Amino acid sequence: MAATAGGCITRFMDPDPMKYRCISSATLIASRQSIHISNQRHQYCLLSMNGCHGDPRVPVGIIETRTFMAVPSPALAMDRLNSAIAELKSHPPPFDSGIIRLQVPIQQQIEAIDWLHAQHQLLPRCFFSGRSRGVGPHLFIDSINGNGNSQNSAGHNLVSVAGVGSAVFFQHFCPFSFDDWRSIKRFLSKKCPLIRAYGAIRFDARADISSEWETFGSFYFMVPQVEFDELEGCSMLATTVAWDNSLLWTYGKAIGALQATMRQVSSIIVKLQKEVPNTFILSDNHVPGKIAWDLAVNRALQMISRSDSALVKVVLARSSRVVTTPDIDPLTWLACLQVEGENAYQFCLQPPCGPAFIGNTPEQLFHRNSLSICSEALAGTRARGGSNALDLQIELDLLSSPKDHHEFTIVRECIRRKLEAVCVGVLVEPKKAIRKLPRVQHLYAQLAGRLRSEDDEFDILTSLHPSPAVCGFPTEEARVLIAETEMFDRGMYAGPVGWFGGGESEFAVGIRSALVEKGLGALIYAGTGIVEGSNSSQEWEELELKTSQFTKLMKLEVPLS
Repeated sequence: MAATAGGCITRFMDPDPMKYRCISSATLIASRQSIHISNQRHQYCLLSMNGCHGDPRVPVGIIETRTFMAVPSPALAMDRLNSAIAELKSHPPPFDSGIIRLQVPIQQQIEAIDWLHAQHQLLPRCFFSGRSRGVGPHLFIDSINGNGNSQNSAGHNLVSVAGVGSAVFFQHFCPFSFDDWRSIKRFLSKKCPLIRAYGAIRFDARADISSEWETFGSFYFMVPQVEFDELEGCSMLATTVAWDNSLLWTYGKAIGALQATMRQVSSIIVKLQKEVPNTFILSDNHVPGKIAWDLAVNRALQMISRSDSALVKVVLARSSRVVTTPDIDPLTWLACLQVEGENAYQFCLQPPCGPAFIGNTPEQLFHRNSLSICSEALAGTRARGGSNALDLQIELDLLSSPKDHHEFTIVRECIRRKLEAVCVGVLVEPKKAIRKLPRVQHLYAQLAGRLRSEDDEFDILTSLHPSPAVCGFPTEEARVLIAETEMFDRGMYAGPVGWFGGGESEFAVGIRSALVEKGLGALIYAGTGIVEGSNSSQEWEELELKTSQFTKLMKLEVPLS
């Protein structure tokens, strides 16, 4: 069944069948007037509880984490969790709503992406990996609030998280609101730091949603039913059950849905090869093409130079549809990106019956730990040099470039002002430096402050996004030009991607990303900042450089039949 309330679609999953039930979008079109469905091939799955419908002012009855003794293997962890779930079923808690996490430590470190790949595309699924220890922002937040890294109860740092199924999910076709944020936070608690909602928000919620992005809505967050946590030196397998009688999702239904998911989860994990074998590009189509790109950049430059225009910078993007043979598995692609992603976030978000949004982004939107918050400015791009001497020469050119300094200063000062609006003091250190990644290098600065209230987290999220690094400045003028110029839907590209927790949250900017769907190939996204002094051909080359981390994994020629 499906019902609507303010544009938010509630979906429930029958706890008895093991397979998801799907209904076509044509069935829903009569009850959903807010978006136009242009492609009928997409389907909407009936899932578990959509937390958007809950009253955000009413707390859930119980939020609890139960940790069991460590075991040597994932198979033994599965056995222990199945026993614990059966015990939960026979002894239901006396609450009309709640969320309970059961977790079993595993005495070996297993990569979360390997576990996720073993789940045979069980949907929905998510993956999030933070940047490695030692990268600037973690050190910066340490000086403000102690250790900024997420840890489990034994003190092991969390490396990456993979999840399947949804204990509770949050999806809406209207812009992400304060009530939506409160609805998510309703299921989270500082006492249970690993109960988190993972997801993403559209770059521009006011823009029409195209067919490839329909299953994500305006935003999509999920608390996984089954989760695998990769920790430093060990691992953890966990299950989460959530229920709310007011949402017509009872404790019995929630337990049944969890058991149905657990029956599909595999404990056999095979190391994922971090290479794409024998993949050939059949077609590669850019929107816009080079001629249209030149026209768009020149138009933007004309607007920037006009005396009656406030526009200083606009970020224009390109969508490249790549069709390959054979199909590329999104997790295999993501595993390949991990090889060069030490200083980047990796993510995968895939709703039921939808494509996978994957990325390898170097850019942090913000990291909040209690009242402490940090962000960063990132702008200006150059390739890495083939030798140390050439790399240093390119670095110095970037540092001394007036055009790149202008673009970077716009980004840094805009973020600083937005942090100052909700923080007691803001530190900027360094003012301008170089961040080196395996294929590119950028100008960057770190910013940190202390929030006046943890409720200011919503204001930080909605004010920092979209930053001048992915939109432009002033924001509204740049957004309007993007909407008028770009002939494709950015969807979650360049939007916030990350997680909300009880006392800690972290979001990256969803750049260096792609939308991957079996049979349709991939849509690879990249953008570049246009300011006074920009050159359309040079900016096109920057787009090529940014998308090369995806395309370098494939061969350009078509294999002989």
